[in-house]
Amino acid sequence: MALQVLGITLSMIGFAGTIIICALPMWKVTAFIGTNIVVAQVFWEGLWMTCVYERIGQMQCKLYDALLDLDPSLQAARGLIVTTMALDCLAFLIFLVGADCTNCLSNPRAKARIVVVSGITFMLSALTAVVPVSWTADSIIRDFHNPIVHEALKREMGAALYAGWVTAGFLFVGGAVLCTSCPPERHNYSPRYTVSKTDTHSGYAIKNYV
Repeated sequence: MALQVLGITLSMIGFAGTIIICALPMWKVTAFIGTNIVVAQVFWEGLWMTCVYERIGQMQCKLYDALLDLDPSLQAARGLIVTTMALDCLAFLIFLVGADCTNCLSNPRAKARIVVVSGITFMLSALTAVVPVSWTADSIIRDFHNPIVHEALKREMGAALYAGWVTAGFLFVGGAVLCTSCPPERHNYSPRYTVSKTDTHSGYAIKNYV
């Protein structure tokens, strides 16, 4: 029971983190290099919108106009993050069926196996979360060190990427804890005795004795 509570708590923290990184526009931020050390505006780019933060304290955000005009990597990141949230919801529902604190099933062995399935689903969601975050980070690093890309177009990794790696870690560890909460199977052997038809000492049949 304690392992299940720990596992689902870590997984739910990861689920909340997935929602946060999906909503935050801070996947890419303006890089302060070269002649752009002092700028009047800071650009933030996320999965769904782009924001402009001005030094006077005002911030304006705008949703992306058209889906087909977006970069393919951004579209893939959107799909994977949404898939992560869907897998988290599915894993939580599966956990409720097999948790020790619920009465959906009466067979303890079946409930434990369902919890393991929930843990595997959480670990799979960790994979779908870390892929777009790492992919975006790799793209930012390559463009940053690419001399062809203009300095004004170079970006740095935003806070959402770091939160994404932490989120994936929570999901993976929480799923792993749920997988280890299933106790090992125990085989109960009952000894069976057979009555011998003959006396082992004399070799005569037992029925000859009264």
